[in-house]
Amino acid sequence: MDLGEFRYDLPVSAIAQHPVEPRDAARLLDTRDMSDHVFADLPDLLDPADLVVVNTSRVRRARLRGRRVGTGGTVELLLLARRPEGGWTAMVSPARRIRPGVTIELGGVTAEVTAGPVDGVVDVSFSDETDLDRLGTVPLPPYITTELADPERYQTVYSERVGSAAAPTAGLHFTRAVLRRLEERGVTRASVELSVGLGTFRPITTERIEDHVMHREACVVPPETAEAIRSTRRRGGRVVAIGTTTVRTLETFARWDGTVDSGSCETDLFLRPGSTFRVVDVLVTNFHVPASSLLVMLAGFMGEGWRAAYATALSRGYRFLSFGDAMLAERSR
Repeated sequence: MDLGEFRYDLPVSAIAQHPVEPRDAARLLDTRDMSDHVFADLPDLLDPADLVVVNTSRVRRARLRGRRVGTGGTVELLLLARRPEGGWTAMVSPARRIRPGVTIELGGVTAEVTAGPVDGVVDVSFSDETDLDRLGTVPLPPYITTELADPERYQTVYSERVGSAAAPTAGLHFTRAVLRRLEERGVTRASVELSVGLGTFRPITTERIEDHVMHREACVVPPETAEAIRSTRRRGGRVVAIGTTTVRTLETFARWDGTVDSGSCETDLFLRPGSTFRVVDVLVTNFHVPASSLLVMLAGFMGEGWRAAYATALSRGYRFLSFGDAMLAERSR
């Protein structure tokens, strides 16, 4: 399929620059009938037998700003993942003139480039990693041009272990009150973990989407989540994934019968039109960047209906991207 089929006109004015308050006041488009809601209504849109699955990964303070030793030029690093042999993989900006051996001063800590850059990604080693969290800042997407007063607004209320370079943004709309109302309605909840990195937010640069290669991201399905999905299937409930990272994790571990295996791995699964979705029945997600792998996944999940959903949302003034509003969609097949 041609990448152009997944482009749409996104006005700058539709890109949310800040999250709404409270979190659950964000709008929610039910694409089954194109009805308008707020996120606080989510429990009423689900059935008591359903299972909500969330990604509990927490965003690290992954953006580091420093100066190149010798030239004084400004350099920015975005930490993506620890390397098994030590050091980190990171995006570097600007990437030009960065070569192995280049050293970056980061306020008392130095980073040495050990490999790359390849497509703007380098390997780096630090003189001391104990202070990276103090030196770093929460890495908001580049299309957000305003500062975030409270960094916790870029974390979900149920986040646990630090491991992501970006937030699983569909979960940002949850409040403790929404979680409590889901429980009161009888909707159960389970968790997975996917460490959001380059695989999630890297743009597609190939004209044929089939030629796009996903970068690997670490993910985990706990045994209790696998059992919760089996129980949901037995009682005739639906698996409701909160966000595309949850979908990617569950479908990585999918079994033929709509259940999942438990375990951990690095996934490079690229879900798109023609992919088989075995586990996820309902998806709650934000509105995505044109021609992104996330939008391509949505098109694979709900079919051509995504076009009408996005056109409706734009016409009704929904807010798009990370701090924007949300939509609910059912699997098309």
